[in-house]
Parts: sequence; C-alpha cells; structure tokens
Amino acid sequence: MSLDTSRIEPRPERLTAHEARGRLAHARDTRVTQLRALAESGQADDQPTVAQKAAIERVLKEIEEAFGRIEAGTYGTCQGCGKPVPGERLEILPYTRYCVACQRRAAA
Repeated sequence: MSLDTSRIEPRPERLTAHEARGRLAHARDTRVTQLRALAESGQADDQPTVAQKAAIERVLKEIEEAFGRIEAGTYGTCQGCGKPVPGERLEILPYTRYCVACQRRAAA
C-alpha cells in the first residue's frame, strides 16, 4: 500500500503564537495532572516518586519560561545559535529552548 502524499498540506515552519500557547497549555495541564496523580498515590516519600516529581516540576518551569518567550517575541528562536527552531521540534517539545544541534551540545 502506498501513501499518497499529494494530499498532505505542507506545515508552516513556525507555530503561530496562538498555536504555541495552546500546545504549552496542554503540556502544562498534562504535567499538573501527573503531579496530582503522584500526590494521590500515597508514595510521596518513595525515591522514584520524588525524582518523578522533580522532573515534572522542571518541565513546568520550562513551560512557564516558554510562555514568557512568546510574550517577549523570542519563542521559537534557539537560545544557542539564534536560528529558528524547526516547527516539527516545537510540535513535539513546545517548551524547548534549543534546536537539536544546540541541545546536543548543551547536554554534552
């Protein structure tokens, strides 16, 4: 079976501010739900739960910072190289600050 790509609309390279806010709000709501589930699990002192909570709280902070970048007009611009972050990356990680190459360098 072949995939008919002639009907697929090209995606814009950058998300609009409205789309970005929607994706960020969804990501935030998901993380808040995860925090509630951890709190209700009754294992708040369990080491894996503490680590999960810290990771979720880090992502929530990154999401809030991304909302600030939208307001500042810098959302979607890599903080490492200053080039646009590809739209596909922003769809997956709407709160990312870096393009893939700069993220790799930052993690190294």
